[in-house]
Amino acid sequence: MTDSKKPVLVIMAAGMGSRYGGLKQMDPMDERGHLIIDYSIYDAVRAGFEKVIFVIKEENYDLFRETIGDRISAKVEVAYAFQRLVDLPEGFAVPEGRVKPWGTGQAILSAAGAAEGAPFAVINADDYYGKEAFQKAFDYLSSSRDDDMYRFAMVGYQLKNTVTENGSVSRGVCRVSPKGFLLEIRERTRIEMRPDGIACTEDGGESWIHLDDDTIVSMNMWCFSAGIMDELKSRFPQFLENGIRENPLKCEYFLPSVVEALLKENKATVKVVTTPDKWYGVTYREDKPGVVAALAAMRKAGVYPDALLDS
Repeated sequence: MTDSKKPVLVIMAAGMGSRYGGLKQMDPMDERGHLIIDYSIYDAVRAGFEKVIFVIKEENYDLFRETIGDRISAKVEVAYAFQRLVDLPEGFAVPEGRVKPWGTGQAILSAAGAAEGAPFAVINADDYYGKEAFQKAFDYLSSSRDDDMYRFAMVGYQLKNTVTENGSVSRGVCRVSPKGFLLEIRERTRIEMRPDGIACTEDGGESWIHLDDDTIVSMNMWCFSAGIMDELKSRFPQFLENGIRENPLKCEYFLPSVVEALLKENKATVKVVTTPDKWYGVTYREDKPGVVAALAAMRKAGVYPDALLDS
């Protein structure tokens, strides 16, 4: 299993932004009107990526193209993929009353055509990952090849660099081998800054489990060979069969769950590439001032020019 195609970047932007209270991907983060996504694409382009695929809702196509795509198309190739609720395998139908997308697994699967068999990195549209993360992702994808197993990678962050003071967050808490490979990823859906440090709860706050500041977590920045698309497609029907029966309105086909299944089946390895960069995001509207200040400080320090890809 070899692949000589140049790596591309897949940006997941089909989320509904319910906790934020709007389409947060389109919220400007500086006086020039740049979005978080502009900083990510700028970092990706200077790392070597030449093509970006936006996974979006079909109804947001015109907005994305006019706000982002047309503006950056002179600097990077732009493609779009639509995550549709109705795009299901034969024999399945959308449960009555369901409006929520099917999750990150389906989001990536919807980009298979646009990716054209190239290896790719995955990010969220509303997260800031940092310059080093994109360089490490591009370098890994450019040099790694599948053999008898899939050879994936994940950019890992220190938990202390990913939490917010404005509420709880969901993080994939990772267990990593001494040689730097992912052993397990566990979704913790409520992690908070507590008076005595960072902790998570699984019983609605009745009890709390302390988490070390340097715990490695996933921020959904992955590096995949094209083979992940076949796995996502083949496993989707079984997920739907179970999910629709157990939680028809809210079940989600999570990308990390598929990766973990491949690890357990000894079909893949995931190299954990760590970065000291601080992650920034706008999970809550109250997060925005902190992100704006951080980006302004980086521009002042010369990490970013005042004009990004629209210069």
